[in-house]
Amino acid sequence: MRQISDQSTWLAQVEEAALEPGLPILDPHHHLWDHPGSRYFLDELCEDTYSGHNVVATVFVECGSMYRASGPEHLRPVGETEFVNGVAAQSASGAYGPMRACAGIVSHADMTLGSAVGEVLDAHIAAAPARFRGIRHITAWDPNPQLQGTFSHLTKGMLGETKFRQAAAELVKRGLSFDAFFYHPQIPELTEFARALPDLTIILDHFGGPMGIGPYEGKKAEIFVQWKKDMAELAKCPNVNVKIGGINMPMNGFGWHKQALPPTSEALAAATRDYYLHTIDVFGPSRCMFESNFPVDKRSVSYGIMWNAFKRIASGFSATDKAALFAGCASRVYRIG
Repeated sequence: MRQISDQSTWLAQVEEAALEPGLPILDPHHHLWDHPGSRYFLDELCEDTYSGHNVVATVFVECGSMYRASGPEHLRPVGETEFVNGVAAQSASGAYGPMRACAGIVSHADMTLGSAVGEVLDAHIAAAPARFRGIRHITAWDPNPQLQGTFSHLTKGMLGETKFRQAAAELVKRGLSFDAFFYHPQIPELTEFARALPDLTIILDHFGGPMGIGPYEGKKAEIFVQWKKDMAELAKCPNVNVKIGGINMPMNGFGWHKQALPPTSEALAAATRDYYLHTIDVFGPSRCMFESNFPVDKRSVSYGIMWNAFKRIASGFSATDKAALFAGCASRVYRIG
């Protein structure tokens, strides 16, 4: 596996000028963290967002970063909101350029708390009243141990649990949204969840997690057929929006990170285009938003190349549709002016 220190050198082997550099972009999905050997704070984010594309604002999504070190366990995730709101204030000062980082914040709250999660939500709101928009509670589960890993503590069918849905009702009361991430066989679970909570604004992350490793390796065509059907059924729920991106992770099975050279935008678009076009077809451009999922997808592709690939995929769409896909949907869903 490539060492983290070599990642920038590897990515720098493929460079492209930004396509449609004036097109406004609101990146609705990135993280901030400081892990051993992997730091992604405001400086690193700016290095990527100022790489040629017109990124006007971003939305931070939870990643277990900077939780409180003490206090009640259920309130410790509020530390992440406090941290990110500080980063957003740094960006809003203008000292780091015109892009407004973390204009929206999606944090974590334990949805298995049921209605008691309201205390956590209120604490998040108090920590970032102008920016907190909702929560993400990952529910990824698969019977194969190879796919559990980081998510080994999660259990089957969480979206259908009574307490989970009681917690979702607390989001509705406060006008907050719910970001969902899991593996592709679980898409029907979100469809049932969305139908049971029609007033909840739901955002499906990363195309519903189409997998390409473990028991799913070598089955891309077969999986794609079922994925298309499940996404079309989910699209019948008007309260669901989709982040189209986040498909370049090693778990998706394309293997970009193993190649001698990172992909060009043409190669990236050619390999993944069908996922984007089907999702946009069934949900409509007004309910789809291109996302970077950085720095996770940075294992496979640079920020500039990724957005060029998105622009190639969207090249046949009207100016109105492009405006929705690159900024409008995210602005509406996360209430960013």
